[in-house]
Amino acid sequence: MLTVTLDNAGKQYNHTWIFSGLSTILTSGQPLAILGSNGSGKSTLLQVIASAIMPTSGTITYNLKGSDVRPEQAFRLMAIAAPYMELIEDFTLTEMICFHRRLKPLMRNMSTPELIRILQLEDSAGKAIKYFSSGMKQRVKLGLAIMSDTPALLLDEPVSNLDHKAIEWFRSLLEQNTANRLVVVSSNSVAAEHDFCRSEIRMENYKKHSSALHSPVYI
Repeated sequence: MLTVTLDNAGKQYNHTWIFSGLSTILTSGQPLAILGSNGSGKSTLLQVIASAIMPTSGTITYNLKGSDVRPEQAFRLMAIAAPYMELIEDFTLTEMICFHRRLKPLMRNMSTPELIRILQLEDSAGKAIKYFSSGMKQRVKLGLAIMSDTPALLLDEPVSNLDHKAIEWFRSLLEQNTANRLVVVSSNSVAAEHDFCRSEIRMENYKKHSSALHSPVYI
C-alpha cells in the first residue's frame, strides 16, 4: 500500500500562490479527483504529488508498505500521463514502448507486442509517432502509464483527444488495472474522467490564502 500525505501544502510562483493550506491523505485503492477550471492549479498539484516539483510551504511525505520513501525517490513509484509530457516523436511505436520499458517495468512483464495489442494499434507498430493522430498519441500515453508496474497512477485530463470508443477503451483498461493502486485524476469536471473516484479536491477551496497579502515564503 502506498500513502501520500500532504500537510498544509502550498505552491507559490513569484508572489502568486497557486494553492495553499492543503492537507489530505491519498491511499491505494481510494481514487481521488482533482477538480477545477483551467489555470486553477490542478496540474501543479498533480506535479507536486508526483514529486516533480516540491511544495513551497507545508510538507509532502510518501510511505510504501510501512517504509518511508524520500521525496526525491518518489518518482520511481509514479506513472503519469499528461498533456505536457511528450512522446519521442521520431520513435516508432515499438521503439517508444521499448524505451519506456527501460524506465518503468510493465505489468506482468508483458512483451512489447502484447502492449501494442492492448493499445489496439497493431497496424501502427512500425510507424513513427510524429505521424500519429492526437487521439492515437493520447492512447499511447494512457496505455504506457496505466500498464506500468507502479503503485501510483497519475492522470491529467485523460480523455483529451479521445472519441467515444476510445473513452470506453480507457475506462475498461483503467478498471482492469488499478484495483490496488493509488490513482489520482486531474479533470475539468468531465464525468468520464473522474466519476469513479471516491473523493475529490476542488482547487477553488485552496485559493483563499493566495492573495497578494501574503509575503513570499523562503525555505
